[in-house]
Amino acid sequence: MKVSKEQVATHGKRILAAAGRLFRQRGFDGVTVAEVMKDAGLTHGAFYGYFPSKEALIAAAVGQALPLAPDKPQPRRPAAEFADDYLSVKHRDNLANACLFSSLGTEAARGSADLRHHMTEAVRRRINHLSTEAEGGTADEKRRAAIAAWSAMVGAMVLARLVDDDRLSKEILKETRAALPLT
Repeated sequence: MKVSKEQVATHGKRILAAAGRLFRQRGFDGVTVAEVMKDAGLTHGAFYGYFPSKEALIAAAVGQALPLAPDKPQPRRPAAEFADDYLSVKHRDNLANACLFSSLGTEAARGSADLRHHMTEAVRRRINHLSTEAEGGTADEKRRAAIAAWSAMVGAMVLARLVDDDRLSKEILKETRAALPLT
């Protein structure tokens, strides 16, 4: 049975959404192509009509979540509000929709050049966003503060998810937020 162009596009979006969700929950190595396709409601055999390899799927899923040039620029939330939401228990506990950096960053560091390029450009965008409201008298000081803030947020989220003590986890999030140089 022939599949229309519209169905191919819809199926591709479903595959990428399923992959993104599953990769965040279980990591790149913890998810098989068959599991992605099943979650997307498609057969395993259809996968190679969309992607030549799992590595290509990983790069595409991350690329979709972190577009190099978004079609529609998203309005920027104030940096302090972003930090409040990022360093929350809700974000900590929602792996399926969590930040790619805190959920997959260490794995992505060993990924393909394409994957790392998407991650690099997204890091640049986040630092630029945070720089606009970071503490400092000069652009260099604001950038330094933004890099420190973003690094602290991602690191805190990794640690908050890692520990098996909920009280310590919450303390890590709270104290990191209190220390951030964001107004």
